[in-house]
Amino acid sequence: MQIRRVKTASGATAVQLVQYRNGRREILEHLGSAHDDGELALLEHLALERVAAGQPAFDLDGLVPAPAPPRARTKKPKPAPVVAGSARTVGSRPRLLWEVLGTVYDRIGFHQAIDSEVFRSLVLGRVISPASKTATLRMLAEMDVAEVPGEATMWRHLARHQQSKWRDAACTTAYGFAAGDGAVSVCLYDVTTLYFETDEEDETRKVGFSKERRVDPQIVIGLLVDKTGFPLEIHCFEGSKAETLTLIPVLDAFRTRHQVTDMLVVADAGMLSRANLEALEEAGYQYIVGSRTSKAPYDLAERLAMGNNFTDGQVLEATTELKRGVVSSRRRAVWQYRLAREHRDRRTQTLQLQRAEDIAAGRKQPRKARFLTGGGPKSLKVDYEAARAAEQLFGLKGYITSAPMEVLSGAEVVAAYHSLFEVEASFRMAKSDLRARPIFHRTRESIEAHLTMVFCALAVGRYIQTATGMSIKKVVQTLQPLREAVLQVRGETIAVPAALTADAQAILEALQINPAEIGPH
Repeated sequence: MQIRRVKTASGATAVQLVQYRNGRREILEHLGSAHDDGELALLEHLALERVAAGQPAFDLDGLVPAPAPPRARTKKPKPAPVVAGSARTVGSRPRLLWEVLGTVYDRIGFHQAIDSEVFRSLVLGRVISPASKTATLRMLAEMDVAEVPGEATMWRHLARHQQSKWRDAACTTAYGFAAGDGAVSVCLYDVTTLYFETDEEDETRKVGFSKERRVDPQIVIGLLVDKTGFPLEIHCFEGSKAETLTLIPVLDAFRTRHQVTDMLVVADAGMLSRANLEALEEAGYQYIVGSRTSKAPYDLAERLAMGNNFTDGQVLEATTELKRGVVSSRRRAVWQYRLAREHRDRRTQTLQLQRAEDIAAGRKQPRKARFLTGGGPKSLKVDYEAARAAEQLFGLKGYITSAPMEVLSGAEVVAAYHSLFEVEASFRMAKSDLRARPIFHRTRESIEAHLTMVFCALAVGRYIQTATGMSIKKVVQTLQPLREAVLQVRGETIAVPAALTADAQAILEALQINPAEIGPH
């Protein structure tokens, strides 16, 4: 019995077991066709095992060792058993996941903007399993998918962040990728806070307003994204800085960096202040911001006087002419009524009134509550008149914009504002999936480097989510179990790629990645 290799019409190599009788070749078994060295090595190993299973051995192409010489004192030499070439697994690694993430990172252009393989590895590691940077190095070593630097080397690379202006490079690259051949005309803006595991304040880490009611030192992060949630700009402010004071600096930096001349920014009601709107108008920005419900009686006084009998989805508008010296401007107040919102508002007010009544009657501890008036605990009473006035606003949501109707209709203003959930989703991804907080860095330079890593990881994650329709967590969970096997066959190390599942194939197709281009390394 002999092992025979045959080239097929497709270019693969078939491995067969054959024997010759009376000058004729007889195929005993077709073991399969190999398309790369790894598959060929496995088929040859299988063939060797077949030959070794009690069959006479032949030395073909050095695949099978020559028979051992006959032992002394034997009457008749017997064929020695064949010792098959040893093949054993020496490891496995999630090469497919790593190459997919790396392909997206490179496709965005970060590899050209930031010349550091260490930074690239840290970003991809954060997408896979967010942890401290030291823990990320340990994870990369266990994954065996990239050259892992020492901790000193890592910190030395990150120290280049400030001098090499990596954050500026990352923001410029992200904008160029998102804009393509055009320009990003609509941007979404929001802020969040990231806290530190420390009790000491400094020039950057300060105690300030926290939506989570934390009293730890924090920083304020301003994030600008496009309509899909893809990050465009990230900035860091002192933890005590008011959210409303972050908008103009971020927009000015964005416009200066990219020379954007026509830009519409969308922000939530937290950014609505007279000073902000005047600054936006003076700087030439068009804007859409959420309006507080308390503004509705002024904008819609005539309509509300006739009752709030609106149809579901109805859009109402009011225009205000403003003059500041020689400067005049027009602001549109756009209001939309939704029946589902009215039901929600009515349910919420019922609970608020119940809470106020319980406090006024002494059934609950005195605390701040809506529709509760009075000076001391004994003089608290429920303001039913304010509750009846609030009923007129059930179902209404307001927006303020400087964009004229020729640019955006009322319905388009509402739709543009509703896309703000994308920036909120990006913040949730940064905080949960990428675990941007808490931060353990002390210096401003280290904090900026950390945020640049989070920014790049966020860009990779948002791109994958938009392309696949799956969360980045689900993509990682789908691809990570598909591990590349690392074998040693006849003294050589061979990587055998994992078989693709249907879900993995769908992810690669959505990302337009050819599996052949990310084969074993």
